[in-house]
Amino acid sequence: MTRALVLVDIQRDYFPGGAFPLVEPEAAATAARTVLDAFRASGELVVHVFHVSTDPEATFFRPGTAGVAFHPTVAPVEGEVVLEKHHPNSFIDTGLRDVLDDADVTELVIVGMMSSMCIDSTTRAAHELGYRNTVVADACAAPDLRLGDTTVPGAAVHAAFMAALDGSFGTVTTSSSLT
Repeated sequence: MTRALVLVDIQRDYFPGGAFPLVEPEAAATAARTVLDAFRASGELVVHVFHVSTDPEATFFRPGTAGVAFHPTVAPVEGEVVLEKHHPNSFIDTGLRDVLDDADVTELVIVGMMSSMCIDSTTRAAHELGYRNTVVADACAAPDLRLGDTTVPGAAVHAAFMAALDGSFGTVTTSSSLT
């Protein structure tokens, strides 16, 4: 079984000072770096996916802004695959499936941002495509969400999405358990 690490949207706009900061993105990026270091050391495939908005009304990930850049904690190095996306699902119009299939990958380790959007969409799509998934919960982050007058804290959003993915669409674990 061949594994690949897929890092999704660990970009500057999600950090303090960015256009859409999440809850505790620094801790998630640090955990993602632990996983990234292990994959680099083992020589396994590493794929960085980053989002650039195509919506002219977008408030973050706008083309040409500093916010679309990878966070330096997990920035790609030469030889690692980098794919641009425009949808929550990292497989849509990115070539990700071709990259994985060309490397005979059957198992994905997924880290990144946002738990409630792109991590969820990517993990579910990967499952439907037949990949065996492991999501590293402490290497992911979510925002506070609002519905009407109710605010759902980011930690609760994150926990709910990890719980929904675990078992049905993959295994959810921690960086210390994985590495």
